[in-house]
Amino acid sequence: MTRRARTTVATLLCLGGLALPGAAQADFRSCLAGLGREAAAHGISPSTFQSATAGIVYDDKVIELSQAQPEFKTPIWDYIAALVDEERVEDGRAAMRQYASALAQAEARFNVDRYTIAAVWGVESNFGKNLGKMPLVQSLATLACSSNRRAGFFKGELMATLKIIDRGDIEASRLTGSWAGAFGQTQFMPSTYQRLAVDLDGDGRRDVVDSVADAVGSTANFLRVAKWQNGLPWGYEVRLPRGFNLAAAGRKSKRPVSHWASLGVTRIDGRQLTGEGQAGIIAPAGIDGPAFLVTRNFDAIYSYNAAESYGLAIAILSDRLRGRSGIQTAWPTDDPPLSRAERRALQSALASRGYDVGEPDGRVGAKTRDAIKDIERQLGWPQTGRPGAKVLEALRRG
Repeated sequence: MTRRARTTVATLLCLGGLALPGAAQADFRSCLAGLGREAAAHGISPSTFQSATAGIVYDDKVIELSQAQPEFKTPIWDYIAALVDEERVEDGRAAMRQYASALAQAEARFNVDRYTIAAVWGVESNFGKNLGKMPLVQSLATLACSSNRRAGFFKGELMATLKIIDRGDIEASRLTGSWAGAFGQTQFMPSTYQRLAVDLDGDGRRDVVDSVADAVGSTANFLRVAKWQNGLPWGYEVRLPRGFNLAAAGRKSKRPVSHWASLGVTRIDGRQLTGEGQAGIIAPAGIDGPAFLVTRNFDAIYSYNAAESYGLAIAILSDRLRGRSGIQTAWPTDDPPLSRAERRALQSALASRGYDVGEPDGRVGAKTRDAIKDIERQLGWPQTGRPGAKVLEALRRG
């Protein structure tokens, strides 16, 4: 048994017997009966509940994923490089041309910049290519019937999912997504869908899975409710003066733009800061890495997933989609990050040496990291498992 497997089993055993599939499946059937009664109390028809839950089982994989403690923390430069590369920019521009009408309609109706809408779409599902494969009803029912401390939350998400099916917006078979229940082209949680999804294409259904118009319209509505202000930039890259005190910075530490200018903060090209309103300074890799002045529109993006790295990926992708430059300042690393194309090349090089890394798809999982660690071991390097430029170059040199 691998160290990862031992850790997972030990974790599950410590969580009230979640690793006992026989007992869990028996309890699951009883729990489902109770969920059926609760669904009826929420106005969901018995036939909808029965058809949506027919054949579902307690999914141990969902529990494993919900309790997983990641062993690898992705550096922000790797995170940004994987989400904002030339391939995604080109795919995004093509998607924006193909769905120009839907994006224009969403922008006009909700007063949210189409490039930001498209960037959310690109980061969340690679413009509809990666929607997730886990059946929502099974995943959410498993979580609702587990001893997970958030079981009540997932029960609410299950009820929201059943209402989607009951109303006829999206068929149960099309409701697949992440283990936690996020689904659709821009990965809404079911309760968020119930609050904010819209029927932009006018067919009477709010289908964020198969209707791009509904998906981008719903995302625009989310950002509108998050107080997006059209015409206001999300922010831009800046240069910090020598001796700048990062303790005074932060997304929430908003000050007048003139305040930051008085401290010697300039745009990355050296021009003076201009403009009205409040802004904060973020430096996600510390004082030696890129820094950004961010406005309340960055906060609106941030609210989509509550992570600054995520918000920055969307912000930078939106800039690239409109034809602007990406990040100018080098990240503080001597081992540059890889684009998805380079990650695929890395995986192909590993596969050619006999490592089982699965299909070279640019997604770096446990198999790829284990293979990288073995290469690093052979080279006498620290075993990090990180897919960086150095290990790719070493493989190319043979």
